[in-house]
Amino acid sequence: METLEFIIYPDGRVEERVTGISGSSCADVTAAIEAKLGIVAYRELTAENYEHHVINSDQTPQKLANFSQW
Repeated sequence: METLEFIIYPDGRVEERVTGISGSSCADVTAAIEAKLGIVAYRELTAENYEHHVINSDQTPQKLANFSQW
């Protein structure tokens, strides 16, 4: 399940946490929200960012981790 969680701190900072979105499409989902919130001061990518979906011969999606950078 895709979820976006926002934590708003008393000093006005907003922390955004995204789960359930694989690959770099997370940035596409959050771009409009981040543009309205202002400057992104820090971004920490999770393991989900490096996952890729592939379709095997029986058309079943599978997640594969991207190990090409190691």
